[in-house]
Amino acid sequence: MAGNSRRRGAVRKPGTKKGPTVGSGGVRRRGLEGRGPTPPARERAYHPAAKKAKKAAAARASRAGRRDDTETVLGRNPVLECLRAGVPATALYVALGTEADERLTETVRRAADSGIAILEVPRTDLDKITVNGVHQGVALQVPPYDYAHPDDLLAGADEAGTAPLIVALDNISDPRNLGAIVRSTAAFGGDGVVIPQRRSASVTAVAWRTSAGAAARLPVARATNLTRTLVGYARAGLQVVGLDAGGDIPVDDLDATGPLVVVVGAEGKGLSRLVRQTCDQVVSIPMVGAAESLNASVAAGVVLAEVARQRRR
Repeated sequence: MAGNSRRRGAVRKPGTKKGPTVGSGGVRRRGLEGRGPTPPARERAYHPAAKKAKKAAAARASRAGRRDDTETVLGRNPVLECLRAGVPATALYVALGTEADERLTETVRRAADSGIAILEVPRTDLDKITVNGVHQGVALQVPPYDYAHPDDLLAGADEAGTAPLIVALDNISDPRNLGAIVRSTAAFGGDGVVIPQRRSASVTAVAWRTSAGAAARLPVARATNLTRTLVGYARAGLQVVGLDAGGDIPVDDLDATGPLVVVVGAEGKGLSRLVRQTCDQVVSIPMVGAAESLNASVAAGVVLAEVARQRRR
């Protein structure tokens, strides 16, 4: 019989029940209630202000992620200098349609000889990779530096059978100074360089380039606490010598033939208070001219040359 819901196979559609229904479940009452204050524009997903805030947050996260991860070197001259210095890069990006010159030709050739991946990408993609930096159509991706432990530097000196010579940096914030000091340490027979984990320059592509490839041969260690690390070196029998313009003795009077740690302070600031108190001696470089102080990397090179001279004798 038509309309009989009890017959076999019959299906009643929702909302077709005959007769009045009891109550509406508060639907009409809730529909009359207000929805509260309008959220700010940046919290509304489809508002332009929200999209702009989301894009800015993504850019900040990208920059923060690259700080301790990979680094990108931009520009034809910096990229070529990194490849000449033997920086261990992982990828070379070249924008499509970039006009070739002698620098770009040498860059591609050196990257191919070193086994570095060469990727041709649209210029818009390279703009995104470099966060709209001035890349001149070329960028080099450099992996994070693999730091050693401060104790590894002593182990390396023991294996070589020589008196340890370690250079520690205090308040050196310029990566070019760091690279130059690494280069001088390698040239004068040092066993490694120690830098603080915070408030210090790190081994970036700029430091790689300035070291002229020495960062690939000489270990650079990172100390969580530089003062505590220097105390550990002193207990291991090393003489801790600070280098400061206001030193107690000239570097000529220093006995550098034994195990030695040379602590280099920043230009202008010098050594921090705790590091200075940890030093057994603080030396200075005698100067004839009117200059008050030398660049930190130059001063370190002068002292390391004196140490090497005494050890040769």
